Amino acid sequence: MSKAWKHFKTITYHKYLVAVGCFKVGLYWQGLTHDLSKYSPTEFLPGARYYQGNRSPNNAEREKKGYSAAWLHHKGRNRHHFEYWVDYSLEGKPGRMAPVPMPDRYIAEMVMDRIAACKVYQGKAYTDASPLAYYNRGTVRAPLHPETREKLERMLRMLAEKGERETFACIRRELVRGRKKRDGSAQEEGRRHKIP
Repeated sequence: MSKAWKHFKTITYHKYLVAVGCFKVGLYWQGLTHDLSKYSPTEFLPGARYYQGNRSPNNAEREKKGYSAAWLHHKGRNRHHFEYWVDYSLEGKPGRMAPVPMPDRYIAEMVMDRIAACKVYQGKAYTDASPLAYYNRGTVRAPLHPETREKLERMLRMLAEKGERETFACIRRELVRGRKKRDGSAQEEGRRHKIP
């Protein structure tokens, strides 16, 4: 079987798993549109070329070239990656980069992305603790805004300790429905105090 076909199957299975998780918490559009850029030539061709089956081909491309063109393309188009939410800071030295808070719905999708990636690459070895363990190994010093870090780590700890059912209910309640309530109350507040 060709590496291109294996890569296609891997990214499609990953996309399917993310969609299932997103649907369970009420993020239908994000579930359907998750990672569509992986099918673009800029991402798909390096993905097929560096496909290994047990880890992201972006890592293999990075080892070979010193950077991953596919990853640079991907992170700039997919809001569920915290790297998307880094901007120039207006505080401190000019030109300094700093993380900004991620909207809750993308934190929710990021959790689903991490779960799906671990399920794809770990197979039967996957447990509900796998996403937290992977996070702790690789991104403890990642440029996450403190609010984003707190929410992500809380959800990953809950997943490890209480499982998907309870964690997904919390995500639905706090990150999906809670956001809609906050947005709605802000709009209502704006209508009440509208300046003539």
